[in-house]
Amino acid sequence: MSPSVTTRYLSEEEVARHCTKESCWVLVGTRVYDVSSFLRMHPGGEALILRRSGSDISGQLDGPPHRHSENALRWLEQYYIGELDRDSAEVHTQTLRQRGKKSEAQDGTEEEESAINKCSKVDDETDLVDWRKPLAWQVGYLGEKYDAWVHQPVDRPIRLFESDFFEANTKTPWYMVPAVWMPLVIYLSWYGYSLLAQESTRLFITSEYAVLINKYWFPFLFLLGMFLWSFVEYCIHRFLFHMRPPAHNYYLITLHFLLHGQHHKSPFDGSRLVFPPGIASVVIGAFYLLLNQLLPEGLSTSLFVGGLCGYVIYDMIHYYLHYGSPRKGSYLYGLKAYHVKHHFEHQRAGFGITTTFWDYPFNTVIPKQTF
Repeated sequence: MSPSVTTRYLSEEEVARHCTKESCWVLVGTRVYDVSSFLRMHPGGEALILRRSGSDISGQLDGPPHRHSENALRWLEQYYIGELDRDSAEVHTQTLRQRGKKSEAQDGTEEEESAINKCSKVDDETDLVDWRKPLAWQVGYLGEKYDAWVHQPVDRPIRLFESDFFEANTKTPWYMVPAVWMPLVIYLSWYGYSLLAQESTRLFITSEYAVLINKYWFPFLFLLGMFLWSFVEYCIHRFLFHMRPPAHNYYLITLHFLLHGQHHKSPFDGSRLVFPPGIASVVIGAFYLLLNQLLPEGLSTSLFVGGLCGYVIYDMIHYYLHYGSPRKGSYLYGLKAYHVKHHFEHQRAGFGITTTFWDYPFNTVIPKQTF
């Protein structure tokens, strides 16, 4: 949210009382922020913020261990609710926090102003688009300003189309992905295994030499299909979703925004974190037909179903990286921190979602940093 015209002043006692998951306030200098809705999204976990509720987090924003990006600071500005009332303060906020929560005091000093004050606000009147209207047909007019605008994330829902029908078809609950595709994965796994079990599938190395592909190959082919999907995932994310549309091309800018730009502009819009099955079916069907043209049916089906399973896992992991709270030190914790860095600071790197493997040979690894 943006600060109102009339500034709201809050006492230290009131700020210190808001120290729970349901209502968590923090300070940056004298500025007060209600970050309750951000707790689950924080890449370092909600506990890191809760431990600092009611206190000044200026030191944590500047680091070490992690210096927050300009986008992270701009994002925080959306939760601004008012100013600390200095007239009511006779002790430091850290001391009041001890009194209110009986937790350990945090070292730090208040700052009259922090860098966050200089961040632009998300405001209906000053933004480059009119948030009161659908965005799909507006963004193409941004031209050379589009790339910077779309990579300044906001915590608000996006409406793409005026039509309720078209708008509804751009949104997909996360559970629709496994509900639609996992029955097909199960069926094609059985079908591919059955074809290989007939021992009639042969892969010709030369015109005279062929290798028999039997049912014992199925687990290897399935896993190979998953691995190949991870490469396809990387390529789609990097070369299609992160293409740079020419500033003068209205239609390519609009297409980019519909494909992926809207996700970067509003990365925590839960209704658009997975791909709509109807649209995905066109791409998935094309991959299936291509593999059947290139390889024997038993072999192509076994590879394809592994890749399809990899796609389902990808969509589920992507949703979890935005809304889940993985255990610190776990594989998913590292992926979440990595992916959030991609959204907020390194949009031209970190294209791997389910794995960072392909970022290494293509030199798009995000520099390691502690969260």
